[in-house]
This record gives sequence, C-alpha cells and structure tokens, in this order.
Amino acid sequence: MIPSLFLAHGSPMLAIEDNAYSQFLTDLAKQIKPDAIVIFTAHWESDILTISSTDDSYQTIYDFSGFPDELYTIKYPAKGSTRIAAQLAAKFQQKGIQVRLDTTRGLDHGSWTLLYRLYPKADIPVVQVSVNPSLPAQQQYKIGQCLQGLGQQNILVIGSGVTVHNLRMIKWGQTTPEPWAVEFDDWLIERIQTQDLDALFAYAEQAPHARLAVPRPEHFVPLFIAMGSKEPSDESKVLHRSYDLGTLSYLSLQF
Repeated sequence: MIPSLFLAHGSPMLAIEDNAYSQFLTDLAKQIKPDAIVIFTAHWESDILTISSTDDSYQTIYDFSGFPDELYTIKYPAKGSTRIAAQLAAKFQQKGIQVRLDTTRGLDHGSWTLLYRLYPKADIPVVQVSVNPSLPAQQQYKIGQCLQGLGQQNILVIGSGVTVHNLRMIKWGQTTPEPWAVEFDDWLIERIQTQDLDALFAYAEQAPHARLAVPRPEHFVPLFIAMGSKEPSDESKVLHRSYDLGTLSYLSLQF
C-alpha cells in the first residue's frame, strides 16, 4: 500500500531548477512506485468536480508566461486511464458528489512540473482532477475520503498546491523565509499531527496570518483532499519543508 501525498508545486521553475526541493522529489520517487497517479491540481478550477478521461498521451499546458524558453520545451506526455477515471467517478457519485469527465484537457503545470521531477519518463498513467475552491474545507476533506483504498491498489493520490501562496508577498532574491509564513506552517503542522480537524477546518479564523498565507484557497484545498484520502490508521508526517522567495512554502506531507 502506498500513502497519499500533498506536494508543493511552487514556481514552474521547479521543472528546471536544481535545489533541495527538486532533489527531495527525485529521492521520494525512488521510494514510491505507483501503478497509476491521481492528481488534484490547483490550476484546474471548476464548479463540478471534473476528471480527465483519456487513454491517449496528454498535451503539456504552459499556463504561465515570462519564464525562460527552456521551460516551454519540456514535454510530459504521460497517458491517461479511462478505467481509473470511471472508477473515480463511481466513487464520487456513490457519495452524492456530481462529476464530469473531460476528454481533451492536457496536464497543467500544477501537475506536470511535479511529475516531471518525480517520474521523468512519463511512463505511469495519470488521471488529473479539478478543484472547486469555493467549497468549505469540510467538503474538500469529504472529497478526499471518497478515495480511501486507492493506495491499496497501488494508486498514488497527490494533492498539488502550496500551503503559503501569496504572489503579492513574494520577496524576490530572498533566501530566508518570512516569520509569518513559518508561523502559519508551524500551526498547520501541529494541527495535522494531532489530527485536530475542527481547527484545520476553521484555519481561516484560527491560524496565524491565514489571510496572508491563503489569500485565495485554490492552492490550499488540495491539502484537505489529500488528507481526507488517507487510511484512518496511517500516520501523517512532514516529508519536506523549505521556502523560496521569502514566502513560497515547499511544505510537503504524507498521509
């Protein structure tokens, strides 16, 4: 059985930069060998939960601008899986969650930058799933709970987002983290490790500097989905923690 993960996808530069976080991802992939990957990406928002459903190779979406030309040459032609997409849809529908299948969308950088670092051969089937940031945290967690048991099928569930993600507060060239970003992650880690779901669901009111860390929740909700997908007996733990540009958190967790 393999665990669920919340992984920070940070800047698109992750795909080409060599640093402590990119090395962590390379090392992590040596430990986890899934037969398929289900990834919830903060860069695909929809009111109805939408699942990529194809057996073809995905197009690589460059949903960013102003970056080095090298980034735009990277391809991640992983194939999808209509079988697993149908399995996911059935799981959600059994819990009364409306779903839609998408047969054309490619992999956005919330997915492929991470996967390029983890499994650069692109030889593992990927099913990409959208997020709806307008739903409350409890509902995000329930979406994740629908996926319990996938790890027993050797399917890796990844929530791809960032815990501290405020582009207006980035400090260009700064290598040390801002204290408020660290304090927010400290609070988050403590509540996750003590399984204080009530506090986590009320993070916007209870966590220090929550409005700075999460000005908009699209990058934060993949955390709740990954957390909900864990088996009740599994341990939650920090896998990696570092910061870039003063405020961009690379906190990554296993559930």
